[in-house]
Amino acid sequence: MFDFTPLDYVALGLFALAWVVYYIYLEFTQRGGLNAIMHEARVTWMRQMYHRENRILDGQIMGGLQNGTAFFASSSLLAIGGTLSALGTTDTALEVLTHLPLASQTTRATFEIKVLGLALIFAYSFFKLVWSYRLFNYVAILIGATPIAGSVTDAEAEIAIQRAARMNMAAARQFNRGLRAFFFAIAYLGWFAGPLVLMVTTLIVTIVLWRRQFASDSVEAASFGGEA
Repeated sequence: MFDFTPLDYVALGLFALAWVVYYIYLEFTQRGGLNAIMHEARVTWMRQMYHRENRILDGQIMGGLQNGTAFFASSSLLAIGGTLSALGTTDTALEVLTHLPLASQTTRATFEIKVLGLALIFAYSFFKLVWSYRLFNYVAILIGATPIAGSVTDAEAEIAIQRAARMNMAAARQFNRGLRAFFFAIAYLGWFAGPLVLMVTTLIVTIVLWRRQFASDSVEAASFGGEA
């Protein structure tokens, strides 16, 4: 029924390992790169927000974050539909794949399993992005609930600031996880051309993500004047 080779399992294992290791390294160590720098900026933002009596600017920033999250959530939903629609053109897709360089022969059942795997990746992204959108709504509420500077004690003000900042960071983490799934979905596409291609695309995507997070000009710009 399925014609997965040992190399297919190795390539898929490498793909999953790269995703998991990158996820752990980025989120469960003290080397979060650009994300960690921006989390610190979110705390600074909430402190500045506390001292602003007019918070229209903060509302506009939140609107931009929510719109960006909604765009990617909608894109992931469309991607799920587009991926599943490929199941209706399996024969045509198999014919096309046979003409690709390095592509291996595959059965209809194997192709459909690969398509379902891709759909699951986009579904994971959708759930993360929708939850991120919801959390950004909560951030907006917490900003509105933050007292005006001087109206409460310093301890109460710090609690309000940290509450809004932590919710902001939680929303950002969910957004980053959803967006990361998009990148690894691109790597996953290599599997349709064969396990060797999947290994190569996984390596390329992982390197690109690592470079952008730890060694890009964006990191240099965000950490300018402080510690990287």
